[in-house]
Amino acid sequence: MTARPGPLNLITDVGGLAVGNAQDPVAATGVTVIRPHARAVAAVAVAGGGPGTRETDALATDTLVDAVDAIVLSGGSVYGLAAADGVASALGAQGHGYALVGRSGVPVSPIVPAAILYDLANGGDKAWGEWPPYRDLGMQALKTCSERHDVGRVGAGLGARAGDEPGGLGSASVVTHDGLIVGALAAVNAHGSVRIPGTEAFWAWPFEQTTPDRGWEFGGARPPLDVSFDLDDWGQAKSNPGMQPLVAPETGGRTNTTLGCVAVNVALTPAEAQRVAKMALAGIARAVRPAFAPFDGDVVFCLSTAQHQSPGLRPFLIARLGELAASTLARAIARGVHAAR
Repeated sequence: MTARPGPLNLITDVGGLAVGNAQDPVAATGVTVIRPHARAVAAVAVAGGGPGTRETDALATDTLVDAVDAIVLSGGSVYGLAAADGVASALGAQGHGYALVGRSGVPVSPIVPAAILYDLANGGDKAWGEWPPYRDLGMQALKTCSERHDVGRVGAGLGARAGDEPGGLGSASVVTHDGLIVGALAAVNAHGSVRIPGTEAFWAWPFEQTTPDRGWEFGGARPPLDVSFDLDDWGQAKSNPGMQPLVAPETGGRTNTTLGCVAVNVALTPAEAQRVAKMALAGIARAVRPAFAPFDGDVVFCLSTAQHQSPGLRPFLIARLGELAASTLARAIARGVHAAR
C-alpha cells in the first residue's frame, strides 16, 4: 500500500479544517485564513531572517495557551498583521476563544497567530493612507472558510512572486495506508527559484503526485537526464521584475517569503507539533533555492486536529508525520506557482 493525495488534494483533506481567501485586486494583495472547526493544538517554526509574525511566542511549549482558533497568512508586510485583528474580532464576537475567566461579561480571547509576506512593491495601488484593507480582508476571508478553496492567484498569494514568475497559494495532502492524513498550504512569495535553472522542472518534481481527475499536480515537467548547473546559479532568483528592489532597506527587508501551514489528523502535544513544524521546514528547502535567507520571512505553522489516535512508537510516528509534512509542503509550493502561471 502507498501514500496518495487525499480526495481534494488540499490541506482540508485533514478533517476538521476550513480555509478562506479574500483579496483586493486593486491593491494586488490578499489574506488567507486557516480555521479549525474546534480549537487546535498548534506550533510554529520560524526560519527566515526577516520574519513578520503575530502571537507566535504564545505557541511556545511552556506557555499558557496550547491551542489556537485560527491561523492567518497575509500580504501587506507589517500592515498585513492587522488581518489577524479582524479575524480575532469576528471570532470573539461569536464567542470563540480562550476563556481565562469564564464569567458573563468577560470577553474570550481568540488566539490567532499570523505571518506576513512582502508584496508592497508589486505594482498594486497601496495608497490606503491610514486605512489599510487587511482588517476587513481578514474578516472576509474568515467568512469564506470552507473545505474547498482555490489555489494560484488568490488570498495571500494574489500579489506574490516566485523568482521571476508569479507566485501564488498552493495546497496539497497525503493519506497513508494506516489512516494518517497530512495537509499543507503555502503562500509563495520567494526570492529564490522554484525551478531548476534552464528547465521548466520544479525543484520539488521528485515529490509530484498524480490524481485521477487532474493528472500531474504541477504539470509533470522533468529535468533532462544529463541536467547540470552551477552550484552558485540561483536561476530565476537572479532577477525579479516587479519586485524591485529585492531587499528594501527602508522597510527593513521582509521582501521575500514563503509562508506555510501543515496540518495532521493525529492528536499531538504542543512539543510534538513543534517538532513536526521544524521538520516541515525542509519542504521549503526542497522546493525553493535559496531558502531561509537573511531577507526571507519563511515561517511554517503546524496544526493538529486530533481526529485520529495512532498507536505505535511515538518518536517514529512524529518522524513519519514530519517527513510527510515536508514533502507535502514542497508539493504545495510548486502547485501554487504552477496554478498562478
